[in-house]
This record gives sequence, structure tokens and C-alpha cells, in this order.
Amino acid sequence: MKLLFDLFPVILFFAAFKYAGGHPETAADWVSTLLGGTPVDAAHAPILLATVVVILATVAQIAWVHFRHGKVDKMLWVSLGLVVVFGGLTLVFQNEAFIKWKPTLLYWAFAGSMAFAALFMKKNAIRAMLGEQLKLPEPIWHKLNLAWIAFFLTMGALNLVVAFNFPTDIWVDFKLFGGMGLMFVFVLAQGALLSKYMEEEQ
Repeated sequence: MKLLFDLFPVILFFAAFKYAGGHPETAADWVSTLLGGTPVDAAHAPILLATVVVILATVAQIAWVHFRHGKVDKMLWVSLGLVVVFGGLTLVFQNEAFIKWKPTLLYWAFAGSMAFAALFMKKNAIRAMLGEQLKLPEPIWHKLNLAWIAFFLTMGALNLVVAFNFPTDIWVDFKLFGGMGLMFVFVLAQGALLSKYMEEEQ
């Protein structure tokens, strides 16, 4: 359930894009109305409507987290800031290049925050999240942290490759299924590597 909640804006982005792709004229009219009557090219309508939806979905997600828990994780605020700024630029200039940069910057923000915490604050982000569930040697925690930093850096670069070398509909598919699939494989591989430490602990 938590995974679905975390993916809530991305799922709605995907759904809105696919719907608008089948109804471009209707989507263009909706976006034009939202932009105060600014003419919208039907060819750009799917990504523009999806951008509007993902902005609203991210705002709703953060509002719900604040309502339920009273505190919002910093990276959720970063995600909101990125989607509002780059989504807003996408809508104003009707240029999809802006929103395509957003996932990369978010991935790199994750990697940067983890690296900063490790180098300057002597804190291991992965151990902070999993330390109560796993008992691992210090070198393994360090390697695990580095592996996640490398993963986020790679995902950011891969997003740019797909975004600017393939059609937009391929990028939208990759944004949901590719990102989720690669993370699942990465977590599965880590689980297999760490299984021996779990067995020793038991």
C-alpha cells in the first residue's frame, strides 16, 4: 500500500497522458481553459495535461501526509518544489523538456543528500532506515549506502537518455514501469546479497 501511495502522482501522470493521447482535442481544450484561454497545440496536450495532473497529485499527496502524520519528509518537499517549478515551466512554455528533467533532478537530489550525510555528517541514510531490522557489519552498511547512491545517479542519467532519445510516450512508460521495475530488481539483488547476514543473525 505504501508503494502505491508513493507512486500515486506517477500513476496519475501516466493515466492522464494515456487518456489525453486518445482524446487530444479534449485535452487541449481542458489545458487551454486551465491556462486562462492560452491556445494549446493538440500534439502537446497529453504531456501538458499529465503535467497539470502530477502537480495537483503531488500537492494532494503532501497534504494527506501532513494531515495524517503532521510531518512531511524533506524529500517530499523537494519533489513538490521540482514538480511545481519544472511543471510550471512546461505549462508556460508548452515545452516537455522541463518536466522530463524533473525525475533526474529528484534522483540526483536523493544521491546528493545521501552522499552529503555520509561525508559531512557521518550519517548512513540506509542504516538509519533499516538499522532496527538488520544487523550488519559497518563495512557492509557503507557499501550498501554507496550502492544506493550509485543507483540513484544511474537512474537519473538513464532518465535523460530515455527522455531525449526516445518518443515521449516511451519515456512516460519508462517513468512508471521502467523506474519501478529497475528498483524492484535492485532491491531484490540486494536482498539476495544480504541474505547470508540475515541467516547468521538468526
